[in-house]
Amino acid sequence: MATRKITRPPSAAPKQKREASTKADAELLLEIGVEELPYQFIVPALAALKESAERLLSDQRLAFHAVRTMGTPRRLTVAVDGLATRQTSVTKETMGPPKAVAFDQAGQPTKAAMGFAAGQGLAVQDLQVRRTPKGEYLFAVKHEEGQPSTSVLVDLLPHLVSGLAFPKAMKWNETGLRFARPVRWVLALYGGSVLPIQAAGLKASNQTIGHRVLGRGKWVEVKGSASYIRTLEGHGVIVEPQRRRKLIEEQITDICRKAGLRLNKDQDLLDQAVFSTELPQTIIGSFKETYLDMPEEILITSMKEHQGFFSLRRKHNGKLAAHFIAVANIRVKDMSLIREGNERVLAARLADAKFFFDEDRKVSLKERAKKLAGVTFHQKLGTMEQKQERVKKLAGFIATDLCPGQDELRQVCDRAASVSKADLLTGIVGEFPELQGIMGGVYSLHDGESPAVAQAIREQYLPKAIEGELPKTLAGQILSLADRLDSIAAFFHVGIVPTGSEDPFALRRHATAIVRIIFEGNIRTNLTRHIITARNLISGDGFKGLSDSEQHSVRQIIEFILDRVRHYSRVVSLLRDDIIDAVLKPVGDKPLDLVDLVLKMKALEAVMTKPEFDSLIVGFKRAHRLVEKEQWTREPVEVTRFQHPAESALHKAVSDERGRIEASVKAGEYIRTLDALVSLKPAIDAFFTAVMVNADDKAIRNNRLSLLKEVDDLFMSFADLSQIVVQGS
Repeated sequence: MATRKITRPPSAAPKQKREASTKADAELLLEIGVEELPYQFIVPALAALKESAERLLSDQRLAFHAVRTMGTPRRLTVAVDGLATRQTSVTKETMGPPKAVAFDQAGQPTKAAMGFAAGQGLAVQDLQVRRTPKGEYLFAVKHEEGQPSTSVLVDLLPHLVSGLAFPKAMKWNETGLRFARPVRWVLALYGGSVLPIQAAGLKASNQTIGHRVLGRGKWVEVKGSASYIRTLEGHGVIVEPQRRRKLIEEQITDICRKAGLRLNKDQDLLDQAVFSTELPQTIIGSFKETYLDMPEEILITSMKEHQGFFSLRRKHNGKLAAHFIAVANIRVKDMSLIREGNERVLAARLADAKFFFDEDRKVSLKERAKKLAGVTFHQKLGTMEQKQERVKKLAGFIATDLCPGQDELRQVCDRAASVSKADLLTGIVGEFPELQGIMGGVYSLHDGESPAVAQAIREQYLPKAIEGELPKTLAGQILSLADRLDSIAAFFHVGIVPTGSEDPFALRRHATAIVRIIFEGNIRTNLTRHIITARNLISGDGFKGLSDSEQHSVRQIIEFILDRVRHYSRVVSLLRDDIIDAVLKPVGDKPLDLVDLVLKMKALEAVMTKPEFDSLIVGFKRAHRLVEKEQWTREPVEVTRFQHPAESALHKAVSDERGRIEASVKAGEYIRTLDALVSLKPAIDAFFTAVMVNADDKAIRNNRLSLLKEVDDLFMSFADLSQIVVQGS
């Protein structure tokens, strides 16, 4: 059998050896032309297009300098700069069976050798025998020459198109391709030449089409990305989103300066304007001053949700102005007709809103709340009336727990919770669901409730997003906690638990909100008590649960919330995973004070910078492992069985520090707790240096293990420090 000598180290796993690319490169340009896409789809699609292009090109060994994306409602475009004209050649090495198995005593190949060779597409005589740390093994070595990029791209680009996924997709022709909107053309150029690809049932060309109106439906040829950008702009399309964003911002700034107004900033609206237009042109319009008598939330929401208009404020007093800014997708000499059309549409919307607002105030929230019995919360969990009553009881329990003896806080929570869901039956909330809670606060003031009650109702749904605004009042925080704990407990009770990416009732968002409210509001409370109360209220409503064990159900919810604590601590507090695990692992059945957990984590992070900490943890882990591993009678420590002064010294050190550590833990003085634990280091080190734990005498051995158990218990009273990763552990 032929073998070749190799000079590089042998390998026991498949490898690829790539050549340095010195070949010429060129630009790739791909445009997917579509019917107008929803603006929300464009940013994720462009991000996916970039990520997929980079991955697919790398997988195909096509070197490139950079991948750029551009896009408008009618086109998704990717440009690859410096794409190699040829694949990188590669040598692949695959290890096979041992030589002793591959050849018999006569040196003839066995079935193992022949099977390996056939699987690699080689003849047995082309295999190589190499020495590895495990012995001599067969290797298949294959060299693949790089193919021209044009050949690879013809197969690759259709997969790039078909691989894009959207929240909603459709089929519109016989190809079966699913896309957000029908694909109408494909442009594909490499080095200025057309790539003859077939995608979405269309053959690629070097032509694109401009603005639907200003481009007059003309097809235009392009030669590369620079030509593409320039040509499209000449036909009414600014294809680069960042340029459209800058243009819109400049136009808005100019309008506000001339009108003496300031923009009511809204990043979501700006994104909508950028990705809803190809040639943005901002205009200012106005509406009747009388509509300003309505709450500004109604006006802002009506302008935003129905029309995508920006609202404006007066510079001198910050109040809402009777003006708006619209972003049109066309630029003409006289924009007055477009302005007047937008004003007419908005006037109709505001008239409807005023009608709803006036009608809503004719019926009090208290009267509306009586009709919540006819509104379903969930088919397995009864009505909104039942949910509102549970939230009321839970909010009262939390208020009493947080501030015992403060009847005023409980009364505010009680009155707010009693009508907290009533605004779901109002006309305005029916028209604008995002105003629930806000309108409840407005209408409760109209009904004569106190500002504190109204504010709590307004804040019950905060935060509305993961990083959204939090409730500012304690009553609002309590109402929000009660509402979210009830939802989590209710859905867990009937077995509707988030799995993987599935979370149709946003329970993870509710849990994250609970964590944020408690952490950022510095609310000191035993959350386990509130979880148990929430679960008992659900059971009290007679809903059949899937869990036979109340304890198991509560434990599930606690673990679910602790998972959000982990995420918050890692992402927001930037704490290490081992610190988080050390504090959270021993929670068990202890009171669940989330603020206390974070204080422990931060104290542990601070003490870890001490030079003696690493060696202390090494010593503790040694003690912890011995206690876990060895079997002993678990009897108390007998000082009369000590054989070495190091045993007495460790026992004395533990006894001396135990009281101080327990007191500091109880007082929440965790830096002091950890300093006391660190002070045990010399005694622990001296113990392990002086004695052998696994002594021949069983009584001595058990006594030493009991002493180490005292050390272990003392450390574990703070956190499971065996989770901490240090050098040498």
